[in-house]
Amino acid sequence: MSSGYGVMFTVLDDFRDQYGIQAQWLGLIVGVGFFSSFVAQIFLAPLADRGHARRLVIAGVLLNVAGLVVMAFGTSLTPLLLGRFVSGIGVGMAFPAIRRIVVNADPDHLGNNLGLLLSADVAGFAAGPALSAIMVPTLGLAAPFLTIAALSLVCMPVVFRVPIVEAEVVPGATQGSRLAFDLLRSRPMMSAMLMAACLFLMIGTFDAMWAVVLDDLDAGEFVANLGITIFALPLVFLGAYGGRLAQRVGPFRLGPLGLVAGACFMFLYGMMPTGLAMLAVGAVHAVCDGLTVSSTAVAVGIVAPAERQAGAQGILGASETLTGGVTAVMAGVLYSWGGRVLAYSTCSAIMIALALGAYALAGPEYRARRAPDELVLDPASAVTGHA
Repeated sequence: MSSGYGVMFTVLDDFRDQYGIQAQWLGLIVGVGFFSSFVAQIFLAPLADRGHARRLVIAGVLLNVAGLVVMAFGTSLTPLLLGRFVSGIGVGMAFPAIRRIVVNADPDHLGNNLGLLLSADVAGFAAGPALSAIMVPTLGLAAPFLTIAALSLVCMPVVFRVPIVEAEVVPGATQGSRLAFDLLRSRPMMSAMLMAACLFLMIGTFDAMWAVVLDDLDAGEFVANLGITIFALPLVFLGAYGGRLAQRVGPFRLGPLGLVAGACFMFLYGMMPTGLAMLAVGAVHAVCDGLTVSSTAVAVGIVAPAERQAGAQGILGASETLTGGVTAVMAGVLYSWGGRVLAYSTCSAIMIALALGAYALAGPEYRARRAPDELVLDPASAVTGHA
């Protein structure tokens, strides 16, 4: 599922050059998928807490495939927007259900497992640019989208066979039957939301501008694709370790620290004079993110009730995708108005404000550390913020 987004991310400059789509509309293509994913994660993700986790994963994969096919054959703004919209719905349905399955399967090691899930996610994302680099020059823009759609269908039997312990729905019970907004009464949960918003402010800006900025610096498509690989590899190999580190040190301690560092790297992207200099900054940035970005999902896994994990992870993802969508659109506008210095500097300043807000809201959870044998998912305490 992540590979399709990786392809779209690296062909934005091709959409501009071959189809004549202006920079601000490129940001909208990225952003519409975030918006549709936001809706799915708010309204559909809680169904996974009602015994429908496997169904949501299957439906999400199929919708993502449909969106990839539409994008493969789209040559103008409208079909590209439609394809991204459909793919966003699919991703928004599936990812919270996947996280619920991972957290509840082994809560004692949720940090390691969520970090490993991040590694798989990033590895899939990184495969997209590799396919683009191989296929687009000879087979055209449609080839990588269709290839990933076909491979997704080939993988579907795994989704049908993997053991999943679905939630038991008791008649008259309310758990998982409502939207997850009530969980926001927890200050630590709100802190995690700010961490998520900060993270995807960074991701939305990075994704909407990377290929376009490097193209304008005459860095070449190869450098843009190489940059994705350089950025992805530390995340792939450090994801599980970063998740364990977040659980051991405390996600509300590690997360804001990593986000402030990320804000500094985003500022540096606006100052670098060449594409190779941006790659050098990106390599260090990727190591920092690999060690810290799992903190957000780990934080929610710790403070949310076990029977509400899909809804909690859904509202977390909704916070991420809404921020990413708004940011992707605004990054394109800021870049058109004042160039990359304005766009990256604005992102950096807002990130620091959000990270400080997350630190302030965490309260006692900031000091909490949990070894695996100390972790208890307590539904009663999670909502009050004293899990």
